[in-house]
Amino acid sequence: MRNPHNDPVAVSNKSVRPERSRGTHPRRVSTSLDTNGERDRQPERTCVLTRRKGSRDELIRLALGPDGTVAPDIRARALGRGAWVSVGRAELDEAIANGKLKAALQRAFKSAQVSLPADLGERTQAALRQAALNRLGMETRAGNLINGSDKVEAAARSGKARLLIHAADASEDGRKRLDQAWRVGGGTSRGVIFPEERTILSLALGRENVVHIALIEPAAAARVSHALARWRAFIDPEAGLEGGDSALGTGSAAEVEGTE
Repeated sequence: MRNPHNDPVAVSNKSVRPERSRGTHPRRVSTSLDTNGERDRQPERTCVLTRRKGSRDELIRLALGPDGTVAPDIRARALGRGAWVSVGRAELDEAIANGKLKAALQRAFKSAQVSLPADLGERTQAALRQAALNRLGMETRAGNLINGSDKVEAAARSGKARLLIHAADASEDGRKRLDQAWRVGGGTSRGVIFPEERTILSLALGRENVVHIALIEPAAAARVSHALARWRAFIDPEAGLEGGDSALGTGSAAEVEGTE
């Protein structure tokens, strides 16, 4: 899937931001956001491919099923053994094709009985996408976001918006106008470009013709930022992680200890 250039995930300076861990010890405790937007202390893990370290929220867990099949475990809740990766889609697909990922997982799981689906990268991207769409739907039902250009502009300009998001096919003029209002209200330089067009954004929210949205509750903004950043970082690690605010969700820049 070819995506437009993604701007850095950004939340106004009123919302909570986690700190990206920088330690090297495999059990070093790092800080991330829990589902309520609060800081949560987590032990580090290590990527089986790159050996880089990070918290659970900064990696993607791969779970080993009873039959030896490996599957993405985006929420890191599947029973049994798991291994962690920190790479994006392109690098993961390459590691699958050349056998490096299978060899790394065999070492991590201490078993030769590892079945690696050829479409694991596609499945992982689809799971991250669905997690982001589900999160937007939940925040909509909770009343934590608004849409409609005029409403979003008013919220952004008044400082009530904590996260600004544009559909991929939003007009340049519309984005610039709302980005300007976002800056006036104390936000960052520009809003987030959603990886897909308004049709998908509208379906996620259960509303019609959604082009721009604003999260108006700090913890909700942090949760959505985290889900979007993990998805975007897997699609394109450099674009998904550029800028300080992208630390709200790091789906593929850090990694964690081989198994758990």
